[in-house]
Amino acid sequence: MKYLIMIMMNPEASAVWEKMGHDEQVEGYEAHNRVREAMDAAGELVAAEALQGQDVARRVRLRDGQVVTTDGPFAEVKEHLAGYYLVDCASIEKAVEWASRMPEAEFVDIEVRPVLDLHAVVAAGPDT
Repeated sequence: MKYLIMIMMNPEASAVWEKMGHDEQVEGYEAHNRVREAMDAAGELVAAEALQGQDVARRVRLRDGQVVTTDGPFAEVKEHLAGYYLVDCASIEKAVEWASRMPEAEFVDIEVRPVLDLHAVVAAGPDT
Protein backbone atom coordinates (compact mmCIF):
# COMPACT_ATOMS: atom_id res chain seq x y z
CA MET A 1 0.00 0.00 0.00
CA LYS A 2 1.23 3.49 -0.77
CA TYR A 3 1.39 6.22 1.86
CA LEU A 4 2.25 9.89 1.53
CA ILE A 5 4.41 11.24 4.35
CA MET A 6 3.93 15.02 4.38
CA ILE A 7 6.27 17.35 6.23
CA MET A 8 4.22 20.34 7.32
CA MET A 9 6.00 23.61 8.00
CA ASN A 10 4.77 26.59 10.00
CA PRO A 11 6.10 30.14 10.55
CA GLU A 12 7.73 29.30 13.89
CA ALA A 13 9.59 26.30 12.49
CA SER A 14 10.58 28.28 9.39
CA ALA A 15 12.06 30.98 11.65
CA VAL A 16 14.11 28.36 13.52
CA TRP A 17 15.41 26.98 10.21
CA GLU A 18 16.35 30.44 8.94
CA LYS A 19 18.30 31.19 12.14
CA MET A 20 20.37 28.02 11.79
CA GLY A 21 23.88 28.32 10.49
CA HIS A 22 24.85 26.81 7.15
CA ASP A 23 26.44 23.74 8.78
CA GLU A 24 23.27 23.02 10.80
CA GLN A 25 21.13 23.30 7.67
CA VAL A 26 23.46 20.96 5.79
CA GLU A 27 23.15 18.45 8.64
CA GLY A 28 19.35 18.63 8.28
CA TYR A 29 19.62 17.84 4.58
CA GLU A 30 22.06 15.02 5.29
CA ALA A 31 19.62 13.57 7.86
CA HIS A 32 17.00 13.46 5.11
CA ASN A 33 19.48 11.77 2.80
CA ARG A 34 20.09 9.07 5.40
CA VAL A 35 16.35 8.42 5.80
CA ARG A 36 15.88 8.42 2.02
CA GLU A 37 18.74 5.94 1.59
CA ALA A 38 17.29 3.67 4.29
CA MET A 39 13.84 3.74 2.64
CA ASP A 40 15.44 2.97 -0.71
CA ALA A 41 17.49 0.10 0.74
CA ALA A 42 14.29 -1.32 2.24
CA GLY A 43 12.66 -1.15 -1.20
CA GLU A 44 9.89 1.11 0.13
CA LEU A 45 10.78 4.51 -1.36
CA VAL A 46 8.73 5.57 -4.39
CA ALA A 47 9.57 9.29 -4.48
CA ALA A 48 10.75 12.09 -2.20
CA GLU A 49 11.08 15.80 -2.79
CA ALA A 50 11.56 19.00 -0.86
CA LEU A 51 9.38 21.87 -2.04
CA GLN A 52 10.26 25.50 -2.48
CA GLY A 53 8.50 27.98 -0.21
CA GLN A 54 4.92 29.06 -0.59
CA ASP A 55 6.11 32.53 -1.62
CA VAL A 56 6.77 31.13 -5.13
CA ALA A 57 3.62 28.99 -5.27
CA ARG A 58 0.48 29.59 -7.30
CA ARG A 59 -3.03 28.52 -6.52
CA VAL A 60 -5.14 27.59 -9.52
CA ARG A 61 -8.94 27.62 -9.81
CA LEU A 62 -11.29 27.18 -12.71
CA ARG A 63 -14.21 29.63 -12.45
CA ASP A 64 -16.83 29.84 -15.19
CA GLY A 65 -14.40 28.21 -17.61
CA GLN A 66 -11.62 30.70 -16.82
CA VAL A 67 -8.33 29.84 -15.14
CA VAL A 68 -7.76 32.08 -12.12
CA THR A 69 -4.42 32.06 -10.33
CA THR A 70 -3.23 33.61 -7.09
CA ASP A 71 0.47 34.08 -6.40
CA GLY A 72 1.93 33.22 -3.01
CA PRO A 73 2.64 33.83 -0.28
CA PHE A 74 -0.79 33.08 1.12
CA ALA A 75 -1.37 35.07 4.30
CA GLU A 76 -4.16 32.81 5.56
CA VAL A 77 -1.93 29.74 5.58
CA LYS A 78 -0.74 28.69 9.03
CA GLU A 79 0.99 25.57 7.73
CA HIS A 80 2.29 24.57 4.34
CA LEU A 81 3.70 21.46 2.74
CA ALA A 82 7.50 21.64 2.83
CA GLY A 83 8.25 18.23 1.37
CA TYR A 84 7.04 14.69 1.01
CA TYR A 85 8.00 11.05 0.80
CA LEU A 86 5.86 8.58 -1.09
CA VAL A 87 6.42 5.10 0.29
CA ASP A 88 5.04 1.70 -0.61
CA CYS A 89 5.07 -0.44 2.51
CA ALA A 90 3.06 -3.12 4.25
CA SER A 91 1.17 -0.99 6.77
CA ILE A 92 0.41 2.49 8.01
CA GLU A 93 2.40 1.59 11.13
CA LYS A 94 5.50 1.15 8.96
CA ALA A 95 4.80 4.48 7.23
CA VAL A 96 4.46 6.13 10.66
CA GLU A 97 7.77 4.58 11.66
CA TRP A 98 9.39 6.22 8.61
CA ALA A 99 7.65 9.52 9.41
CA SER A 100 9.04 9.48 12.93
CA ARG A 101 12.55 9.47 11.46
CA MET A 102 12.06 12.83 9.74
CA PRO A 103 14.40 15.41 11.29
CA GLU A 104 11.49 17.88 11.57
CA ALA A 105 9.33 15.45 13.58
CA GLU A 106 10.62 17.03 16.80
CA PHE A 107 9.11 20.44 16.01
CA VAL A 108 6.45 20.17 13.25
CA ASP A 109 3.67 17.79 12.32
CA ILE A 110 4.41 15.00 9.92
CA GLU A 111 1.19 13.73 8.35
CA VAL A 112 0.85 10.19 7.02
CA ARG A 113 -2.00 9.51 4.65
CA PRO A 114 -2.89 6.41 2.62
CA VAL A 115 -2.99 6.99 -1.12
CA LEU A 116 -6.40 6.37 -2.67
CA ASP A 117 -6.18 3.76 -5.43
CA LEU A 118 -8.44 5.39 -8.03
CA HIS A 119 -8.15 2.41 -10.37
CA ALA A 120 -9.62 0.16 -7.67
CA VAL A 121 -12.41 2.66 -6.96
CA VAL A 122 -13.38 2.90 -10.62
CA ALA A 123 -13.11 -0.87 -11.12
CA ALA A 124 -15.34 -1.51 -8.10
CA GLY A 125 -18.19 0.41 -9.71
CA PRO A 126 -20.99 2.44 -8.17
CA ASP A 127 -22.55 -0.38 -6.14
CA THR A 128 -19.65 -0.85 -3.73
